[in-house]
Order: sequence, then C-alpha cells, then structure tokens
Amino acid sequence: MALVLLDLAHWSTWAVCAVIKLPQLAAVLAARSARGLSVSSLLLELAGFLVFLRYQVYYGYPLQTYLEYPIIIAQDVLLLLCILHFSGKTKRALFYAAVFGGVWYMLTLQKWIIDLAMNLCTFISAASKLAQLQCLWQSKDSGQVSALSWSMAAYTCASKLQT
Repeated sequence: MALVLLDLAHWSTWAVCAVIKLPQLAAVLAARSARGLSVSSLLLELAGFLVFLRYQVYYGYPLQTYLEYPIIIAQDVLLLLCILHFSGKTKRALFYAAVFGGVWYMLTLQKWIIDLAMNLCTFISAASKLAQLQCLWQSKDSGQVSALSWSMAAYTCASKLQT
C-alpha cells in the first residue's frame, strides 16, 4: 500500500509540474499585465532550477529523477518573456539568456563550483519566494499572482519530501 501511495505521489508531482505555471501564464495573458509579479523572484527561481538541472545532468542521474525541471524551466522562460513584454522591458530577455547561458557553462568548469551551487539551491529558492512576497508587500496588490500556481508548487514540494 505504501509503494502505491509513493508511486501516486511521484506521478502526480510530474503531472502537476507539467502545468504548474500555466495558471500564472493564463492570468498574465488574460490581464495583459504583469502587475504584482517580481522579475527578481522569477530570475532567482530560474537560477535555482537551472543549477539543479545542470547538477543532475553533470552527475549522470537518471532522467526520471529530474524530468520535471526542463518542463518547469520552459514554463518559467515563457512567463518571464510575458512579464518582460507587459512591463515594456522585452530587450532584457537577450541579456538574461546570455547570463544564464554563461552560468550554465561555468557551473561545470570545476567540480567544486557545481557542488557549491547545488548546496546554495535551497537558499536561492527561498530568496525567490521572499522576493515575490516583498514585491506583493510593497505593491499592496497581488495583481496577476496565481494562487493556483502557488498551491501547486506547495503540493509538489510536499510530495517531493515523501518521494
């Protein structure tokens, strides 16, 4: 019975990750506004996901242990492009792509770099959430923030603790 529940948690996490950012994207596109969303938060989140993905690939972990990350990263990139577009800062996308590309390469120049970066992932993730909360606190308006996306993220975190 316990194995069935673990399998259910595992597969449901993959399913949720496949659509985790879609409610947020839908809210931004419907409102044609990125009000209430923090670019800093999204950039930190992307950095954490990219470090984790690079670490998994570098050490040759099986694809099923990190398959959700490329999917979430693609959704985050789309969300970032929408936020930049509706904020009138679309030209910054190329700069961010260059920075992330450079970091992706530099992470594996030395083994200690990727190991240190991976150890910092939890702090990067926490900083991402704090940056979004700070944005909400300062603006006093949740704007286009999707409670459904945040709820799905909480579910995936909780289920990953079990799997």
